[in-house]
Amino acid sequence: MKIAIASDHRGYDFKERVKATLKEMGHSVEDYGTSSNSESVDYPDYGLKAARAVGRGECDRGILICGTGIGMSLVANKVKGVRATLCHNLYTVEMSRRHNDANVLCIGADVIDEELLEQKVKLWIETPFEGGRHARRLEKIMELENGGGI
Repeated sequence: MKIAIASDHRGYDFKERVKATLKEMGHSVEDYGTSSNSESVDYPDYGLKAARAVGRGECDRGILICGTGIGMSLVANKVKGVRATLCHNLYTVEMSRRHNDANVLCIGADVIDEELLEQKVKLWIETPFEGGRHARRLEKIMELENGGGI
């Protein structure tokens, strides 16, 4: 799987850990920045690049990391074709894939610890979408995204 990844300065260290984990799992990683944690940067500048790569189908999924994960999720969900999720525990990580087919995971580096970080990433990557009734619900969301109504 090809994974887009991006962070702001607060998420940089976690981004580097996630990249290593993904590569160990055998995935390719496309890094959209930032390239250090030494200066403050604006999360939309980096999150948008990675989210667009997912929305255009250039990457299969994306992982975005900032201080809380909230800003990155707001940015990513503005991109057509992106279903970004912000999860703070393993249950919501799993359900974001099983029921919502989330294709972008947003993480708050100030909110979780390193152990949970690796668990979340592995679970999110490995969990399949169930389809069925959940696919019907996603079709309704895509209709809204395309300017239609429910």
